[in-house]
Amino acid sequence: MLVINDLILEIPQQAFDEAWDSQVYSNSTARYQAYINELCLSSILPWLQQDNRTQAKVFYNTTASPSFWELVNGTVINVDSMRIVLVPQETIDLSELRVPQEWVDIPGLVGDYYLGVQVIPEDRCIRVWGYCTHLQLKMSGIYDSYTRTYAVDASDVNDINIFTFAISSEFIEPTRAEVSSLPALSTTVAQNLITRLGNSGIVSPRLEIPFQTWGALIENGGWRRSLYQHRIGQPEQSIIEWLRNGVTQAAQQLGWGNLNLQHLGAARSIEQMAPNSILARQLTIAGQIYELRIIPQVNEEYTTWRFELRSGGVGIIPGGFKLRLLTEDLQPFPDNEDIATTATEQLFVEVALEPGEGIVWEIEPVPENYDQEILRF
Repeated sequence: MLVINDLILEIPQQAFDEAWDSQVYSNSTARYQAYINELCLSSILPWLQQDNRTQAKVFYNTTASPSFWELVNGTVINVDSMRIVLVPQETIDLSELRVPQEWVDIPGLVGDYYLGVQVIPEDRCIRVWGYCTHLQLKMSGIYDSYTRTYAVDASDVNDINIFTFAISSEFIEPTRAEVSSLPALSTTVAQNLITRLGNSGIVSPRLEIPFQTWGALIENGGWRRSLYQHRIGQPEQSIIEWLRNGVTQAAQQLGWGNLNLQHLGAARSIEQMAPNSILARQLTIAGQIYELRIIPQVNEEYTTWRFELRSGGVGIIPGGFKLRLLTEDLQPFPDNEDIATTATEQLFVEVALEPGEGIVWEIEPVPENYDQEILRF
């Protein structure tokens, strides 16, 4: 039964038609979870975007959505500086707002507001029936250790009709409680967990290991994506394989492509096996286009790799920009960063890597739709 105070939103026809087959998942449970989340997101995002005073967009790169929905229910939207977590369900039991622990206790995923959403596919609509804050979840929510969820009773959930006022009001209420940082995982431990939990026969990998270990694993965007790829049987490919055989479709979806610059000179070992010499990815930073390039520097003894940030047009990189490389467990190393102290034509970092070693790149200011990725060499 629909309540008159609830917000009813129509599911767009195209999203309704395409949601089921839009991505690949390891099992029917994950696929249905993704389906419900896709319908929820496609309905709520336009509603939030219709207010010209706010900028609403998915918190992470949209290509990262499957790696979340394979593992946990929920979607995160940024509205200006606030983070909104959508928690869809299909059940008609709306006696409580139940939120997976990942969105509450992983520091990098914590939201300000959590929306309770009932998805009703047969009526091609969703029902947004209430919301609560992170502070409410931590202070008055009941934690269920079996399902690893926090639940707030419906009587304590806020009326959805005051939600838009709450996020646009000049008076900003406290929304977040303190959250403890998670223990660091070594690369070896993470890779062993990915191999173990990558078995698609494990329907709920989030419940297989202690939460702090699980949270630390999926807070790292590169490890989360690698776990998803293992679970759907998508082989992990290296940068060298991209150079030899061309960029994979999965990498193209992230924005990577091949570039062939003739001025590199005579091809040597890697280039002789490669259809193109440079990998490049277009980025949008503060409304401007930039390009991140990966260029092999080959000599007779070894290969180093040059990560280079350039303006996508004829412009320059403003002062204050940073290009940074980290190990796959997000640790710095000597000479891993280049900073534009003044406006410059390019930033670059060169690094020598062992076969199979992984690198994560970061840029400040953060590019739109950025999500950590591990580039394997």
